[in-house]
Amino acid sequence: MAQQIEYKDLLEAGVHFGHMTRKWHPAMAPYIFMERNGIHVIDLNKTLVCLNRASEALKKISKSGRKILFVATKKQAQEIVATEAERIKMPYVTERWLGGMLTNFATIRKSLKKLAGIEKMMGSEAFKNLAKRERLMKTREKEKLERLLGGISDQTRLPAALFVVDIKREHIAIKEAQRLNIPVFAIVDTNSDPNLVDFPIPANDDAFKSVQLLVNAVANAIEEGVAERKKDRDERKLREQEAKKRAMDEGKEAPKAEKAEEVA
Repeated sequence: MAQQIEYKDLLEAGVHFGHMTRKWHPAMAPYIFMERNGIHVIDLNKTLVCLNRASEALKKISKSGRKILFVATKKQAQEIVATEAERIKMPYVTERWLGGMLTNFATIRKSLKKLAGIEKMMGSEAFKNLAKRERLMKTREKEKLERLLGGISDQTRLPAALFVVDIKREHIAIKEAQRLNIPVFAIVDTNSDPNLVDFPIPANDDAFKSVQLLVNAVANAIEEGVAERKKDRDERKLREQEAKKRAMDEGKEAPKAEKAEEVA
């Protein structure tokens, strides 16, 4: 089981530092502890409650075998999200959100097929026989598609949920998810409206340490769900094998019992 995050961990990572008071969103009032030097301080007890609630829900989704799409295109969160999502084998978008990534998924799938086709072609003899200019064009096309879609290259269907860092920046992704009734989990800073998402986690969405701590916590919860699913599947398989073996053994023993009765 993943290590439980405590109040002091949040404090050390600077999760409590919000934006300047003049930039605040009034809907964040329930999550604000106080104001200090013109900056809003987030109530970390509320953050812990929200983080645990979100983690439990995400664990449940991953345990059911469905995918959670990570979205973070801001510079300080890109590497963290890509690393964590790859570690737990979940799809992610860290470059640019292409309009219609959810609402027009059929078109995105065509682009993914195109990427797979180019990759296959580049590994063939036919690619080596192409003119240098054509090879260069194909290589550049592959690089562009990989940059934009590499994180979702294995996705064959819509995700079951979105996990977002900075809801102001990723407002298009959130709107698309809402249109499709896909639940949104997000790190929400004091300058944003927490009512726009289903599972807000009030926290600093700018500081590297804060983002890293929370993304890691969420990824661990998802990983736990995946592990529990595998464990349940393995146990079910074992029970089925044992039942099969028992049935076979009983089948062998039955004729022996009948013979014994005949002799008697």
